[in-house]
Amino acid sequence: MRTVRPFLFVALVATAGAIACAGGPREKPIKTTPINKEAGSTEAARKFLEGRWALLSFDVFPPGAAPISVKGTGVLTYDDFGNLRAELRVDQPTADGLARVGIDTDQGVFSSDGRTIIDIPGKKLTYVIEGQPPAASGPLALSRPRYWEVDGDVLTITTRGDNGQPLSVAKWKKQP
Repeated sequence: MRTVRPFLFVALVATAGAIACAGGPREKPIKTTPINKEAGSTEAARKFLEGRWALLSFDVFPPGAAPISVKGTGVLTYDDFGNLRAELRVDQPTADGLARVGIDTDQGVFSSDGRTIIDIPGKKLTYVIEGQPPAASGPLALSRPRYWEVDGDVLTITTRGDNGQPLSVAKWKKQP
């Protein structure tokens, strides 16, 4: 009987300990600060850019060549995840002119697509293309940041060369 008592004592202590200990949350909440949604914040810029934009005008200024006024139509879409898609449909003479300065189209269609990072102080959009090479070279290379300005419901996006001079200027109007 003496060998049963220590076993019984250990079993009673273990059972009492298990019953007495209440379970708690397995994960503790992480303390964060509220997202800044005020004017001038990244969140406010994302909300403004979000939606569909129609092309008003698009000009390309290739170094050492005559400027090209793009003849065609275009749509820019910015979603709530920071993805930017621009698609332009140009006429054949414009496609030929763009090809001469290193901007290829696919049967008159040029598009860029990727996630963007917004730099508020620099008024800059930078493409983040993961796992794929940049889709365009030359003046519209996706590795070049886009600089943006807003005037009412018109968004102007400028691509600049290494010397700071504009390589392209596109104006887009917000669609309802």
